[in-house]
Amino acid sequence: MHFSRRNFLRVSGAGLLATQAPSVLAGTRSVDPGVPGTEIPFGLGIASYTFRNFSLEETIAMTSRLGIKKLCLKSMHLPLDSTPGEIGIMAGKVRDAGIDLYGAGVIYMTSAEEVDHAFTYAANAGIKVIVGVPEHELLEMCNQKVKETGIKLAIHNHGPGDNKYPSPESIYNRIKDLDPGIGICLDVGHTTRIGQDPTKETLRFLDRVLDIHIKDEDKADETGNTCEIGRGVIDITGFLKMLARENYNKIISFEYEKDEKDPLPGLAESVGYVRGVLKMLS
Repeated sequence: MHFSRRNFLRVSGAGLLATQAPSVLAGTRSVDPGVPGTEIPFGLGIASYTFRNFSLEETIAMTSRLGIKKLCLKSMHLPLDSTPGEIGIMAGKVRDAGIDLYGAGVIYMTSAEEVDHAFTYAANAGIKVIVGVPEHELLEMCNQKVKETGIKLAIHNHGPGDNKYPSPESIYNRIKDLDPGIGICLDVGHTTRIGQDPTKETLRFLDRVLDIHIKDEDKADETGNTCEIGRGVIDITGFLKMLARENYNKIISFEYEKDEKDPLPGLAESVGYVRGVLKMLS
């Protein structure tokens, strides 16, 4: 049976509750607010590109329905050309809903002016992490901005076809001697699409992984597309087990790129799968 987005939002409350089974991992530090009493070593978030065809208000509402309390906003939800006052209003809407606006991006930086603007924009929003793609020649300037502002920069890998940062290693090799506030936003899907194991690559560079985009892919090559977590080829259980074992304590954000006009059903399934794995690992 096919549900429109409007009908799904109206009738699916019971289904979303099913994604919230209790899970406990021993020796952990953070509480998953979507599952009362559940502790995990990392926070669960959403990259708002998932909701790219929806308004900020709809994005907040769907994030809340899933019991997710951390959000990284893309520019369609927090426009880069907004005034400081406008940014404050939009950021306030997120926080008024009880959601931590921890990040923004992906933000592309192709000039010194765009680097300056990205860090000012993040500061105006009270954001702690920029998920970004700076040109290589701008990395030293980004390094200085990180030191000045305390805002972290997590560089995103985009897999096959990306001539700047295709892999986690390609990022690490560029930033390894820079401030530790410059690191990696490791996208497990794009890492898989380039033929690498995201669990192994994350473990290799874990001390510089500042953010993670979690998803699944239907193929482990450049033709792969996002699918519901648990239906694809990525070993999500092994990935989460490694993060728990290593006490990774930052954010893992769901980036569900499939079904852009009706993402909530597949995203809810993905969130439920991850929470189920965390229960199994307890």
